[in-house]
Amino acid sequence: MKALNQFTSKIQYVLTDIDDTITSEGHLPSESYQALWKLKQNNIKVIPVTGRPAGWCDMIARLWPVDGVIGENGGLYYRYTHKKMQRWNFAEPAMQIQNRRKLDLIAQEINTKIPLAAISADQFCRVYDLAIDFCEDIPKLSDQDIQHIVQIFHNHGAHAKVSSIHVNGWFGDFNKVTTAELFLKNEFNLKTDQILEHCAYIGDSPNDEPLFQKFKHTFGVANINDFKDQMTYLPQFVASKKSGHGFCEIVDQIIKNQ
Repeated sequence: MKALNQFTSKIQYVLTDIDDTITSEGHLPSESYQALWKLKQNNIKVIPVTGRPAGWCDMIARLWPVDGVIGENGGLYYRYTHKKMQRWNFAEPAMQIQNRRKLDLIAQEINTKIPLAAISADQFCRVYDLAIDFCEDIPKLSDQDIQHIVQIFHNHGAHAKVSSIHVNGWFGDFNKVTTAELFLKNEFNLKTDQILEHCAYIGDSPNDEPLFQKFKHTFGVANINDFKDQMTYLPQFVASKKSGHGFCEIVDQIIKNQ
């Protein structure tokens, strides 16, 4: 991984994780929110790519200075333009209901086998996934318990990814990468070579690894270093600061190169 000041490419699109990347200790600092506005004011498109639920994504798409939101680890994306919300969903309602029943069974098993885990407080506004809280609103679980949760999802044939706060599991052939590419192609008519040349990704944890692998220009806030021994694909450049302060540091470097 390289120092941030070595990055010199010009970027037109910034895709970024939210939790512990833009936020710090569960809050959105004023500096981070201002950094989003700085990108907008410099004509750089911003697209959060998050494990957070559909309900949050609707609000973020409407109220934040962003150009769309990819949510639930790629299960959906929302874009609010000209006072109209555009919504893309991976599956039809019937399939969503069927998958939810299977996720409910997984939730029961996790609750039985790992009683210290908790269903995420934002589960009520999720469409595609089951989010298991391992440190957001509860004392942090052990690494062994976290991996046990992942294994339970896998035993049921579900996908599972570990973020900085949740284990997210879902049924369906989608992820952050596939939906990010689809969003950029559908909404901005970008071709694959344009995505690689003009887009950057910012993240902080193992569930960002597929994007670190796929994108040409990748950044991590400093807390990515806590996970580097667990990951194969790391960001090219790492900020000196953690979480929201690291995000601001990265944004300033991107803007400096415009």
